[in-house]
Amino acid sequence: MARLPRRDAIDENVVGVYHCINRCVRRAFLCGVDSISGNNYDHRKTWIQQRLEFLAGVFAIDVIGFSVMSNHFHLILRNRPDVAATLPDSEIAQRWWNLFPARRNDDGTPATPRRGELKALAKKRFKLRKRLSCISWLMRCLSENVARRANHEEDLTGRFFQGRFRSQKLLDESSILACVMYVDLNPIRADINKTPETSCFTSAYERIQARKRRARRKQPANGEMVGDEWLSPVELERQNPSEDPKPRRRASDRGFLSLTLDQYLELLDWTGRQVRADKRGTIPEQLTPILERLQVSTNCWVDLVTGFGRWFRRSVGRPPSMEEERERRGCRWIQGIFRAREAFK
Repeated sequence: MARLPRRDAIDENVVGVYHCINRCVRRAFLCGVDSISGNNYDHRKTWIQQRLEFLAGVFAIDVIGFSVMSNHFHLILRNRPDVAATLPDSEIAQRWWNLFPARRNDDGTPATPRRGELKALAKKRFKLRKRLSCISWLMRCLSENVARRANHEEDLTGRFFQGRFRSQKLLDESSILACVMYVDLNPIRADINKTPETSCFTSAYERIQARKRRARRKQPANGEMVGDEWLSPVELERQNPSEDPKPRRRASDRGFLSLTLDQYLELLDWTGRQVRADKRGTIPEQLTPILERLQVSTNCWVDLVTGFGRWFRRSVGRPPSMEEERERRGCRWIQGIFRAREAFK
């Protein structure tokens, strides 16, 4: 099936949530242990996560979830053109300078821009503002940086990732929940880790570790980092959002699910056990209302999470959302609609 043009797959002018996947060329284990050479490239997973953390504080894009595997990575991103529109021109210029500095210090970090250099960038504010909320630009800044470092490390040239990342549009909260679970449980499905709390290089691991640090310290000191501040918070409606600190390492403090972090982690833990188990148990009573509230079928929840990557292609959501997306595209049929009728209520 031919791919949609990027402008049709991702609407840059409207807030939307997208599941993005990028694979290493030839699906080689260029971020893991190479079975042919025996070389261990796990340190490149750290490169990807560190670069993603940096980009989360520069772009007007919320990072909802991520998972870095040995030959590919998953991101769940929400573009925020509304946030980009509120940034002053000086902030736009400074952020773009941090991405593409014209001068660097001896250690490779961006040099302090001169006043004239920022003024020159501010003149391009309309174009740069749009780029800072563009998912394609974030993926470019992530993949290109890692590819250059890897090629330099091995003294090679050529592609590191496949030419174009794949994206799926998540149309509603039900599809976002299923997709985040699918991404966070990738290492468990691949039999790399046994539990979410041991699955490094995933958003679930970062949230769990940060939650432990918060519990130990009760209340983090002013300005103290606990690890997951660059990720979008889970809870969509917090009790006192006005008391939240101004985001410094992410685009906004907007959540993405009608669940608390503890409810999400509890459902994630149970689902991960079913993915690993030979015989699946029934969903506990305390978890059933969560899925019912989000209009997800409890009968095929585990199948939905494990088969998410196979069941859907370009768009994911409840049947009404899928029908709206079909009409928007002007097509007669949309792939995944039959699975959506099974998985979502």
